[in-house]
Amino acid sequence: MAARRWTLEQRARQAEVARATQPWSKSTGPKSAEGKAVVARNAYKGGERQYQRALAKEVASLMRAQRAFLGDRVGGQK
Repeated sequence: MAARRWTLEQRARQAEVARATQPWSKSTGPKSAEGKAVVARNAYKGGERQYQRALAKEVASLMRAQRAFLGDRVGGQK
């Protein structure tokens, strides 16, 4: 989807409307505890990466152990 292209006249008119209505003066933010909890997480980007790295390390460790176990049993066949 292409971005809207504003003409100079449209931009000036929109600025005039914004100054007249002052929507920023009516913005109060959340009032309920639930709403405040939601906006408190706005900047939170996840945290999944750390969890996934730890999980990947655990899987790699288990795979090394399995290869070592199978190598002793299959590779050498004593």
